[in-house]
Amino acid sequence: MTKKDTSWGKSADWYDKMLSSDDTFQNKVILPNLLRLMAIEKGDRVLDVGCGSGFFSREFSRAGAKLVGVDVAKELIKIAKQNVPSADFWVAPAEKMQFIKNETVDKAVFVLSLQNISDAGAAIAEVSRCLRKDGNLFLVLNHPAFRVPGGSSWGWDKENNIQYRRLDSYLSEKRSKIQMHPGKNDSEVTWSFHAPLQYYFKAFYKNGLLVERLEEWVSHRVTPAGPRKIAENRARAEFPMFLGLVLRKN
Repeated sequence: MTKKDTSWGKSADWYDKMLSSDDTFQNKVILPNLLRLMAIEKGDRVLDVGCGSGFFSREFSRAGAKLVGVDVAKELIKIAKQNVPSADFWVAPAEKMQFIKNETVDKAVFVLSLQNISDAGAAIAEVSRCLRKDGNLFLVLNHPAFRVPGGSSWGWDKENNIQYRRLDSYLSEKRSKIQMHPGKNDSEVTWSFHAPLQYYFKAFYKNGLLVERLEEWVSHRVTPAGPRKIAENRARAEFPMFLGLVLRKN
């Protein structure tokens, strides 16, 4: 696969500002679930891969972690250093983190970042190298079975008054161009890489990572009124947005 620019560097300021809002999926759905699963203890060395501007890094540090954050975008790392001055941040691709010694990390996390990496298998292998034996990897994905860029959408069945999830593809690996600011600045794009669950599970097995837990998280938002209120809220509660995995290094 030809290497693509997946950096969010050009949208660093916008992304950091967006995460400052209280009503985001990151704040309302992902963060509380992730903190619950990670159960960070004081002194845990936590590796945040694809840390962005440090939103999650800051919360991990507050929980007592010795935080190491890595992102390919120098613009995001600059902001992350301002947001979490106590942490150790590096500009580097997830596939090449030579500054971290073998088996020195207690807990590693990909939060919505692995699907922006063209070679996810290489990134998983590198994180496995960094993890100590019995260390944990926490992985949050846009659910690969329901949210396929350019291959999934909502549909409406007028006859039965049902909102359904339409899926046009799933097993095929694909890359999709994502516009960062649709309708405002179409020139700012990044790339997302879809792969089916078997791709990830094969990479886990190959790199000595055992899946200990799987959770599926739905949106916190609700439709307050309108003719489709009941159907939309039912569908939103049935089709998960995010997949959360806990893995242990064997």
